[in-house]
Amino acid sequence: MIKTTGVSKAFGPVQAVRTVDLHVEKQEICGLVGPDGAGKTTLIRMICGLVTPDAGQVAILGVAPERLAKREDLGYMPQRFSLYGDLTVMENINFFGAMYKLNKKTILQRADEILEITNLIPFKDRFADHLSGGMKQKLALTCSLVTRPKILVLDEPTYGVDPESRKEFWRILYGLNKEGMTILISTPYMDEAELCTKVAFIDRGRVVKIDTPQGLKEKFPFTVLELQAELKQGELLQKLAGVQDAYFFGDRYHLVLQETATVEEIRRSLEQQEVLVRSLQIITPSMDDIFVSLAEKEVL
Repeated sequence: MIKTTGVSKAFGPVQAVRTVDLHVEKQEICGLVGPDGAGKTTLIRMICGLVTPDAGQVAILGVAPERLAKREDLGYMPQRFSLYGDLTVMENINFFGAMYKLNKKTILQRADEILEITNLIPFKDRFADHLSGGMKQKLALTCSLVTRPKILVLDEPTYGVDPESRKEFWRILYGLNKEGMTILISTPYMDEAELCTKVAFIDRGRVVKIDTPQGLKEKFPFTVLELQAELKQGELLQKLAGVQDAYFFGDRYHLVLQETATVEEIRRSLEQQEVLVRSLQIITPSMDDIFVSLAEKEVL
C-alpha cells in the first residue's frame, strides 16, 4: 500500500531523511516514532507527494503519489490544525469535499456518517475556532475521511490533546482499520505506539528499527528492573555498578542492566548505599524503555 525505497531529502546542509526503506502492508497500522527533528514529518510529506525526494522512490498503491488515478484514495491529516477557524464544522467539510470535486449530496451523506463516528453531529454549526483541541482534531480527521480514502496518513494527530480525547481518537482509528483502512501515523506517545501493528523507529533521518511492538520487546537485549524505593537523589542509580541506564516513571524507577549484572547484585548495591527498597523485580521492557535505548544508541 505504501512503499519507500532509498528515500532521502536534505534542506540545505540538513539531511532530514536518509535512504529510508519503509513498507506498509494493507490494513496495517504503522507507527512512526522518534525524537523531535528525527525526520518523521518530512518522510510523511514525501509519502503524500507534498515534498519531492532528492533520491529514492515513493509508491502509493503501486504508483508515485502524483500519479494516483484517484487522489482521494490517500487521506492526509497534517500535524497542525489547518482548517478554517471562521467557518463552521459543516462549512469546512463542504469546502474540503468540494476540493475533491465531490457533489453536495455525496458530501452531506458522508459527513453525517463520519460526524456520527466522531461524535461531532451536535457541533455541525459551531465555528472551528470555538472547538476544543480534541474536537478540532476530530474535525480535521472528518475532513480527511470525507473522500473515503484507502490509505490514511496522520502526522502526530493527538499532540497536545488531553488523554480522554486521545483515547477516543484511537477508538475511531481502530474502527476505520477494522473496516479495511491502512493507516500510517506518527506519534510522540509510546502508549500510542503500543496500539500499532508495526512500529518504525526513526532518528536522524534513518529508520533504525522496525518490528511489531511485541517483537521489539522480545528482542530487547537488556534486562529491565522496576524499582520502588525511597531515594533522595535519583542520580545515585546511574552510578550503581551493573546499571547501564536509569530513569523515573511516576512513583518508580526503571533500571536497564548491563549484560553481566544480576538482580541480587543490584539489590546489594542499593543496600550498600542505604536505599530503602520497597520492591525490585524484572519486568517486560516497555516501549519507553526501547525508545530511550534506541535514541541513546543513535546519540552515541
